Amino acid sequence: MSERLIRLLRIIILIQSSPGITAKELADRCETTPRTIYRDLELLSAAQVPITNEGYGKGYEYIGNFSIYPIDWTDKEAVAFGMLPNVIDQMTHLFPPDFYSAYEKVMATHQKEKKELQDVLQKMVSIIQMGTPAFQEEQNNFLSPVIDSILNSRTIEVVYHTQSRDVTTSRALDPYYLIPRDHRFYLIAFCHEKQKVLTFRMSRFLQVNQTDQTFDMKDFNLKKYFKDTWSIIQGKDKIHFKVLFNKEVARYIKEEELFVNPRLTENKDGSLLFEVTLNHDREFMQWLMQYGMDAEILEPVEYREKMKEKLTKWMSVYETS
Repeated sequence: MSERLIRLLRIIILIQSSPGITAKELADRCETTPRTIYRDLELLSAAQVPITNEGYGKGYEYIGNFSIYPIDWTDKEAVAFGMLPNVIDQMTHLFPPDFYSAYEKVMATHQKEKKELQDVLQKMVSIIQMGTPAFQEEQNNFLSPVIDSILNSRTIEVVYHTQSRDVTTSRALDPYYLIPRDHRFYLIAFCHEKQKVLTFRMSRFLQVNQTDQTFDMKDFNLKKYFKDTWSIIQGKDKIHFKVLFNKEVARYIKEEELFVNPRLTENKDGSLLFEVTLNHDREFMQWLMQYGMDAEILEPVEYREKMKEKLTKWMSVYETS
């Protein structure tokens, strides 16, 4: 965030908290010059922020009911404000009697905002349905603490179980994104143990605890992370698929919501040529098989042969039964 943008936001907050504040006072609080403040006020006015000045020496305030609400503190700001009574404990004689009641109202507002956010989060989580792994009778829903940790940039400590290898590990994760896939959720997170960003299946979490440690996502880019990835499984290959979908399913293919950008070419007969480059083949091949004879692999040639071999084995299962 640029220095000027930060200053503009602070000017908006200062005018709300101190109606009638002068340009000189704004300059002192923002550690700049009155001339710079005048330029900033002109910019805010052009951006439709309703700031007015009733005349020389009367300072600035808002027209009507404009305000910044809610308080929307960061955790550090809330902690800092909460320490205020302790800081001024030795100077209580300098403050009017109503100071503490005003302080309590501000803190009450902050706590109400936090509770409202938690209520919204709980309601949102309650309407999200997750599938349950076949090997588990009950599924713990850790969406709420994970979403809360993403929103507040908090590190989480998790117990993670991989059924296929029957391995249970404890990890510290910086949660970045939740990705829905086929009735389940995956968490994209920075793993402290591996020191890199990894993908975790939410249904494998046995325990999730939020910590007080915060993190910075820095320059992580989700699109770059999933570049050439069909769904979740990431590989290191560069496989360029060409698939011909007949006209009966072409319109459905156009409506598919994908995380890759295929090249689509409509043919005169209504069929559709689908071209995409992927770093792994398994999930794409599984997706393709749902279209049966309505989808034909044109390239690579070896994948035509793989599909033929798979279908031959499939047929043999039913022929021998």
